[in-house]
Amino acid sequence: MISPRPDKSMLYYPKMPATWWLRKRSYFLFMLRELSSVFIAIFLVVLLVQIYQLSEGPKSYTAFAQRLGSPGWIIFHAIALLFAIYHSITWFFSTAVVLPLRLGKREIPRNLVAALNIGAWIVVSLVILYLFLSLKG
Repeated sequence: MISPRPDKSMLYYPKMPATWWLRKRSYFLFMLRELSSVFIAIFLVVLLVQIYQLSEGPKSYTAFAQRLGSPGWIIFHAIALLFAIYHSITWFFSTAVVLPLRLGKREIPRNLVAALNIGAWIVVSLVILYLFLSLKG
């Protein structure tokens, strides 16, 4: 026989303040990482609008690009860049924890795995920057 569903008054719901994530540094950094995704999502929407404006012709794209040159958008893009860098670095450190690498029976230190990932990221970024600058000039 299936027992009836327990009364809600019997369930335990701990009271948590809205600022629970400010109590510990690790909670705060986690919430900051989650907030970074909002800025990255807004950046991607702006990028999609920019691509659409490009398809509408030079006049439309130039007007849109001029709006993006305003101080507010420049500040937004700087903040989004900082959040993207923070998000990427925390991703590399978390993947080193979740997916440990082994050489034979030895585990490669997590910090070394994260450093290699970040180093590869920097090298790829520099290659892309070089290609971008060499095609521009």
